[in-house]
Amino acid sequence: MYFFVQVKSSRAHRPETICKQSQPAEVPVQSPFACRARFRPGRCTAIAVLAFCSGSFAANWQSTVSKEPPGNFSELRPLRATYRFGWSGFTAATGEIHFTKPSGDRFQLDGTGRTIGFVRALWKLDVNHQAVANAETLRPIESQQTENYRSKKLATHLTFRDNGVTRARTEGEGSSAATKTRQFSFPNLFDLDSALLYLRSQPLRDRSVYRVVVYPATNAYLTTITVIGREKISVHAGSYNAIKVDLQLNKIGKNLELQPHRKFRRATIWVSDDADRILLRIEAQVFVGTVFAELQSVRFDGAR
Repeated sequence: MYFFVQVKSSRAHRPETICKQSQPAEVPVQSPFACRARFRPGRCTAIAVLAFCSGSFAANWQSTVSKEPPGNFSELRPLRATYRFGWSGFTAATGEIHFTKPSGDRFQLDGTGRTIGFVRALWKLDVNHQAVANAETLRPIESQQTENYRSKKLATHLTFRDNGVTRARTEGEGSSAATKTRQFSFPNLFDLDSALLYLRSQPLRDRSVYRVVVYPATNAYLTTITVIGREKISVHAGSYNAIKVDLQLNKIGKNLELQPHRKFRRATIWVSDDADRILLRIEAQVFVGTVFAELQSVRFDGAR
């Protein structure tokens, strides 16, 4: 999952989007000068309502974060899966994940990824990722990731606690390596892997909305997940009945203010609508177009 986030480039998503969803129709927003030049009561009123809605949400977003405990949906069984990543149907990278439960109170995900083909000639990247989560609370414990580029190496280590996360990020190797440490305080954070575990545990009824704060590597994001509905989908691994989900992101600033994501617009995610609820496909709208991740194969380590 995180490899997909690294491979893709993405376009900004405005904070007011969530408020717009509650409106009966999209309202074209013009500048205040346009309203003065040609006064239209209906349009200017709509602009004022949208501005108030956006400001209210930006100020009170913390109260909208989902507080539901982990659901009672059956836990994910150990598996090995492969994915491909790319855009416009073209494969740019591949990835493999191995999900296990090494002890009764721990989930662990190990993943690798790499660019391939002509993309690798332009942008070499090899990724190794490991994340550990509490099997009961589905909260992250720690994650480690190493990114090897052609000319540099980045290592990120996240240590989670109840009230925040400590990030240690090292660039370079040997005597030239430099490590920067950062603290981010916010209760009940998720990383990408634990967020997926938490969301798949929920009922995921049509039109339900979940908001969680995710810290994948270097920044925190308010992540809004809306269940669109159910549909049939075919991926390389097979045909599935799927849960279709809309995902939107807002960056959280140093003072816990919401900011638009600079590159990401929105994404659609399909999860198998069965006892496993595995990630099938992601399509993300970004500033270069639409990029994707798709399940190529899956193998479960043991019978249910």
